[in-house]
Amino acid sequence: MVLAPLAPAPTGPAGSDPAENVSPERVAELSNELAAELDRSLRQIGDINRQARLLALNARIEACRAGGEVGAAFGVVAQAMNELSTKTAKVAQEMGARSEQSIRELDRVNRELSTSFRGTRLADLALTNIDLIDRNLYERSCDVRWWATDPSAVEALSALAPEACARASGRLGTILDSYTVYFDLVLCDLKGTVVANGRPNSYASVGTNHAQAPWFRSALETASGAEFGFQSVHQSPLVNRRRALVYSCSVRAGGEARAEPVGVLGIVFNWDALGQTVVERVSLTREERARTRVCITDPTGLVLADSAGAQLHETLALPNREELYREAQGFRISELGGQRVCVAHARAPGFETYTTGWHSLLLYRM
Repeated sequence: MVLAPLAPAPTGPAGSDPAENVSPERVAELSNELAAELDRSLRQIGDINRQARLLALNARIEACRAGGEVGAAFGVVAQAMNELSTKTAKVAQEMGARSEQSIRELDRVNRELSTSFRGTRLADLALTNIDLIDRNLYERSCDVRWWATDPSAVEALSALAPEACARASGRLGTILDSYTVYFDLVLCDLKGTVVANGRPNSYASVGTNHAQAPWFRSALETASGAEFGFQSVHQSPLVNRRRALVYSCSVRAGGEARAEPVGVLGIVFNWDALGQTVVERVSLTREERARTRVCITDPTGLVLADSAGAQLHETLALPNREELYREAQGFRISELGGQRVCVAHARAPGFETYTTGWHSLLLYRM
């Protein structure tokens, strides 16, 4: 079995999506065009008004030269043109002020719409990421419970004979040939010592002890073979400290779910093949990709997968992180490192009976 293929990341230029024709960015562009056109119109009105004032001045001069009734007529025209010019200038000034205020308000509203538009979209992408992870990992919890009933595993842990362990190793290798999402499969006795693994030529885990490992202890604590144990993302000593998840299940006598345990099966999942692929191939435009950090964290904020490459080396110091993580999905504007950031978030929704309980984040620098 292989992971379901992921859609390729977009390679076209930003804005190639037809839906972006009505995006906040397009509204801002139209607002700027409107402001520029209005400015040109007001300047034209100003030019016309200056010409009208010049004509009024000439009319007054002619009125003085002509004198008498003709001069009086020129004077009336000059006065009317002067008054009209003054009113036109006042109307143009008021129109410019009102328009400037309206455009500023439009810009403010558009910035809010743009933030809401982007934040909602990024939160939807965050949910898509964590939902895809939960769905894939649900299958891992099913795999381990199924394979723990395999006769070769039951025989090897019941007898602990070299021949039986060798047969179990061969059987685990056959499973791995079909399930390429795993680094290795291991069988441990009740003391936590590995007695067989599926890829002995790649990982020399036989003979090593893992009695204190969370995956081993949690499997032994289960009430039946219908339950499973788990260890979150870590650098596993089972596979040369590569980043892995380990799902585990108690192997029980006779392969019966309610029988006494005879050992533990651990399946070592290749985490980066899923987690890093998801965060690195999220559907962002080029502009968004340059500004956005995409990551998956556990409930404590420990980074498990990260487009910035800090997985297992950073705990996100988000403002009000606990409050944010209580929400199923959403976004907020925060200050991080002295910069405004849109923090889009989604909590693992779970799939069937399984959930990681993890959180998906997209941090967009504004």
